[in-house]
Amino acid sequence: MLDSQRMIFNSQPVLRKGEALYLYCFVRSALLSSIKEAGIDSRNTLFTWSFGDIAAVLGVVSVDDFCGPPAESRMQDPSWMVPHACRHEEVIEKAMLYSPVFPARFGTLFSSVESLSQLLARHHDTVCRFLDEVSDKQEWSVKGMFRRSLAEKSLCDTMLARQEARMALLSSGIRYLYEQRIRRGVEKDLNTRLKDLCRTIADRLQPFASDWCRRRIVSPAESDDGTETVFNWAFLVPRHDVESFCEGIESINGEIAANGLSIELSGPWPPYSFCLSLGMEPGA
Repeated sequence: MLDSQRMIFNSQPVLRKGEALYLYCFVRSALLSSIKEAGIDSRNTLFTWSFGDIAAVLGVVSVDDFCGPPAESRMQDPSWMVPHACRHEEVIEKAMLYSPVFPARFGTLFSSVESLSQLLARHHDTVCRFLDEVSDKQEWSVKGMFRRSLAEKSLCDTMLARQEARMALLSSGIRYLYEQRIRRGVEKDLNTRLKDLCRTIADRLQPFASDWCRRRIVSPAESDDGTETVFNWAFLVPRHDVESFCEGIESINGEIAANGLSIELSGPWPPYSFCLSLGMEPGA
C-alpha cells in the first residue's frame, strides 16, 4: 500500500530517521506542478518540489535500500535491480509527457530539501539551459550489430566471382592457394570497410538530429551467435524529425544487410546521454 500517513508541509516531506529524498529528474515547474505516482519502493507516493522555474520530482526512500554493503549486494541482484531500475525509468518517462526532463541517475539521494536546494542554487542556469536544449526533442539509441562471418562470406564471394575467369585457367592446387590469398586479404580489408561504412551511416543520420554522441559499448560486445556490437550511438532528435529519422534508418538497414551489418533502434528515452554532471552521485 502507498504510505498515506506521511506529512508534507509546503511541499516538503517530514523525513523520518533513516529516510532520504530520492531524485528522479528536474522539470519545468510551470509544466509539471504535481505527479500522482507510486515511487520506486511502491510504498511512498511521489511529489514535486519547486525551486523557482525548476521542479524536482522526488520520492522518499529508506537510505538502507541504496547505501551500505547490503544495498551494494542488492544492486548486483537482477531480481531486485531490474524492477527498481525500470520503475525509475517509468517515472521519468511519465514526467516527459508534460515537460522536458533533466534525468538523475538511479539511486540519487539527498539528505534534505536544503541540500537539494543548495545544488540547484549552484547549477540553476545549467539545468535551465539543458531543459531548453531538450525541449521537444527525444533521445534515440542506435546500435550497429555486425555479423563478421556473414560479411566475410559476402565479400569473399564477390571477390572470387570477379576473379572467376582468371582462376578457371589455374590448376586446382594453384587455384586453392589463390582463393586463400583472397580470403586473407578480405579479413584484413574488412575492418577498414566497416569503419568507412559506420562513418557513412553517422553522416547520413546526423542531419536529422540536433546532437549525437558515441556511447560506451557494454561488455560483452559479442553475443552467442557471433553478432558483435560495433557502435552504440545516441541521437537527440526533434519530435518533428523523428518519423524521417526512423525512415532513414529503415532505408539504411535495407542497404547494408548484405554487408553483415544491421541497425537496432530503440527509444524514445530520457536524454541521459546528453546530461551534464552536477556532482549528483548515486547514494549522495
